[in-house]
Amino acid sequence: MKLYHTLSQISFLKRSYAFKFLFVAFIGIHIPLIGILFFVLYFQHNISPTSILVFSLVMTLIATGLTLLILNRLIKPIQTASKALADYRNSRKLSALPTEYTDEAGLLMCNIQESIYEAEGFINEKQDLIYMLSHDLKNFAGNPQGLAKLIISEEPTDSVKNLAELICESTNLQFRYIENFIKLLKEQDEVVKINQDIKTILFPNILPFINEQVEQRLLDKKIKLNLVLECVEAKLKIDEGLLIQVLVNLISNAVKFSYFESEIKVRIFAEDSKLILTVKDSGIGFDKHQIEELFKKFTKMSRLGTANEGSTGIGLYLCKKIIERNKGRLTASSDGKNRGAEFRIEFDI
Repeated sequence: MKLYHTLSQISFLKRSYAFKFLFVAFIGIHIPLIGILFFVLYFQHNISPTSILVFSLVMTLIATGLTLLILNRLIKPIQTASKALADYRNSRKLSALPTEYTDEAGLLMCNIQESIYEAEGFINEKQDLIYMLSHDLKNFAGNPQGLAKLIISEEPTDSVKNLAELICESTNLQFRYIENFIKLLKEQDEVVKINQDIKTILFPNILPFINEQVEQRLLDKKIKLNLVLECVEAKLKIDEGLLIQVLVNLISNAVKFSYFESEIKVRIFAEDSKLILTVKDSGIGFDKHQIEELFKKFTKMSRLGTANEGSTGIGLYLCKKIIERNKGRLTASSDGKNRGAEFRIEFDI
């Protein structure tokens, strides 16, 4: 940026990025000519044509090299702006770009800086609004539940008591839905907080955490979870906690769309320099043309589970985002309706 800053102090170059390039190119082109003139005028008069030719070629090569080097340094503002934008997109890192320059490159950096801060402000405001609404929804749901519990405490008739208990059960479902929604929003925030350092993931260590989070769902539908561990460890860029959350979400999704007393198979193995994790069920499945719709945010394909479980329509979207931002791939396949589904994660190792 020093060269760009220096050239920006020259009045006739201050407002044009293109003129800076032309100025450097003009100087570079004329270096050989000036060198030849000095060589011919101030050296011996009996210079041979071969000497002049060799000197001209050497000067041209030197001038070309210097010009390319300087032009490469002159594109530093573009590189800086590009890196700042990439850092924000990949890890939500806020960079401080110089905004005092008035040429095209300066305006580009200024606009990128403003866009990044506007996007960050919008995201923060959106999250604050959603959390506030979620908190208020809990209060609204809690009021009917409080009244229902008050009715139950007054020892009403059995029919009134049953209705009050149904109200309590309904509000509990609302609480769980709100909590799950907030949890998914927090996971969406975690998607952009990626540490690109390579870590060693020990799969025997993470399986207990996965079991703990899906155990109750499995028991409710009497579903057997078959864990096949053919690879003990792998060096990956994904954070261990995020990988656990993705697998929990995929297994929970499989439970939702599996029939009672069925089986879900999770397999972790290495093949052709790839780490592969699969979650396979024998549930309701889907048609091939629905695959793309599965991973869309708030997908229209959101369906009730086999026990009428609800869906936010964002879980698979988040799973795909997490995996892709950590240099992996998440795909889905099914042989059709009522023929199960398989979700497959791949990482290069």
